Amino acid sequence: MNPLIILLIIIGAFALVALIAFVIHKILHPKFKEEKIDEKEAAKENLDRILEDVEDKETAEKIANYHDEDDNQ
Repeated sequence: MNPLIILLIIIGAFALVALIAFVIHKILHPKFKEEKIDEKEAAKENLDRILEDVEDKETAEKIANYHDEDDNQ
């Protein structure tokens, strides 16, 4: 048998296996649509994940007063 024909048969067999694997993958893994999150919501989630709540009452009051002073200006 001609070596070129043997090579083409081997390449064709691998191509067939790859095609079958691709089709099975597409059938078994449906596409998931990701929800688009706006930038403000993403930033808030990141800040909530990183920042910790203030447990000290005195410090919490100072922070609240600081934000109130910023609103008045």
